[in-house]
Amino acid sequence: MTPPPSQPSRRGVLAGAASLAGAGTVLSAAVPPARAAARERPARPVVFRDVRPFGAKHAVDLTVVDGRITDRRAPEGAEVIDGGGRIALPALVDAHIHPDKTTWGGSWESRKPASSIADYAAQDVELFQRQSRSVAERAHGLMAHAVTRGTRAMRAHADIAPAYGLTCVEGVAAARERLRHALDVQIVAFPQHGVIRTPGTAALLREAARSGTVDFIGGIDPIGFDQALDEQLDLVFDLADQYGISVDIHLHDRGEQGLTALRGIIDRTRALSLRGKVTVSHVFCLPGLSDAELASVAADLGELDIALTTVAPSRELVLPIARLKEHGVRVGLGSDGVRDAWSPFGKADMLHRAHLLGWVRDNRLDTELTGCYETGSHGGADVMQLDRADLSPGSPADFLLLRGECVPQIVVDMPARDMVVHGGRVVARDGELA
Repeated sequence: MTPPPSQPSRRGVLAGAASLAGAGTVLSAAVPPARAAARERPARPVVFRDVRPFGAKHAVDLTVVDGRITDRRAPEGAEVIDGGGRIALPALVDAHIHPDKTTWGGSWESRKPASSIADYAAQDVELFQRQSRSVAERAHGLMAHAVTRGTRAMRAHADIAPAYGLTCVEGVAAARERLRHALDVQIVAFPQHGVIRTPGTAALLREAARSGTVDFIGGIDPIGFDQALDEQLDLVFDLADQYGISVDIHLHDRGEQGLTALRGIIDRTRALSLRGKVTVSHVFCLPGLSDAELASVAADLGELDIALTTVAPSRELVLPIARLKEHGVRVGLGSDGVRDAWSPFGKADMLHRAHLLGWVRDNRLDTELTGCYETGSHGGADVMQLDRADLSPGSPADFLLLRGECVPQIVVDMPARDMVVHGGRVVARDGELA
């Protein structure tokens, strides 16, 4: 989790990538290999009639067969769903969220002052202990809400600590199972209380890795918080290597302290041949670098295919996405915490998060605003190594239908998501699960 900033900143579709009406840019086609979670396929083909991909001037039909967009003629007997001239956009991906911590759907919680990660983590425990609803119930409520707002996939961080055991991981896993028809979920065993500074956490991380329930082993500020750079990183990377899973480490440390930790992550990724299996979240040490320093680090990240995530907390801390992408670095956008002990804010709505990304960067141009949407959709898909849902033939039929003019206007106005489609199935209508 990221401590809240003290001061907030201000027809199937034609083959190939689709043009963004009104934006003057093109969303690029899928590049990473697919790693979609198991999903139930629709029983029969579906035609979504009268829709406007990316706000195109003329409406077309989107035909779905076996959960994917096709440019072939709709098979006989296909179901027909009227899009009513709505815009079709790729569904969104939440690349960093903490659904186990949320109080979403419950009564208001008054929060106490906190000034450090340790303070927030202690309040996490207090909040956990006084909840009448289980982690599974609370996580499901939040994750289901995210689906209704157009989220197709998420990487969910679940706390691992002696205070919880594996309860948070098991609760998020139960919610994942209930929503597997509507949402692809990767789970990170996240040591919020530290890997080394909290005895017993290392054993729980090993148990989680061995269980097969989690997809990632997490870490947190090996220097600034855990004060055990080599010990933490060696443990986390050894578990990933031994159990064949991936790594996603929270790195809030800034300056040379953060860069030292990042170099340690880069070195271990190279030594263990974990290319494409490591993500670093937040990475507050990067935004302040000079162009030359950033280029040097980004070259290593790109070479090893180390992905990054940002939650756009402020202008000063949001990642320099465009410059990182020049080096082939995958960058996704996430919600972080939602109405938990850390903050009363959050919506688990990735269109809102794309809006915030534009807001903190003071974006004005159509190309910039369209880029915010792309980071919230294709950027997250790249981080999670899912096929991009770009509405081209062969792509996953994961999209949302809503009323609007063009992509930039939608990022600014955030209209209601009238229909959400996952694998060709309507999974939400008018803000409610279907």
